[in-house]
Amino acid sequence: MSTATTDGIRVTVEPTFWPERSTPEAGQFAFMYKVEIVNDGDAPAQLHARHWLITDAQGHVDEVKGEGVVGRQPRLGPGERFEYTSWAMLKTPFGTMRGSYEMVRPDGTRFEARIAEFALTLPHALH
Repeated sequence: MSTATTDGIRVTVEPTFWPERSTPEAGQFAFMYKVEIVNDGDAPAQLHARHWLITDAQGHVDEVKGEGVVGRQPRLGPGERFEYTSWAMLKTPFGTMRGSYEMVRPDGTRFEARIAEFALTLPHALH
């Protein structure tokens, strides 16, 4: 699990291995991750875009950029939260993810809310 706070926006991610979508013998390891975004600050902010860096155990990096998350661009007032679940596929039994959300304030100010690095790990793959 990872948590990071940037300019009052707290992002917590909880990953888990997804065996039903994985085929280890074919080098396909699926991981779900639950994201909670909370506005702990005193000003509204809207999530505009996402940027992920997904790194497998061999050092291969996939970069994912796009608008919003799960088809939404949630606006969070002070004290509000947004949760969603997504997933990623690796070719190795472990790796990492990290990234950021581009947030926009009502006055047009933009900032990157950091998503702290977290591990994607097949249970019992690491000793």
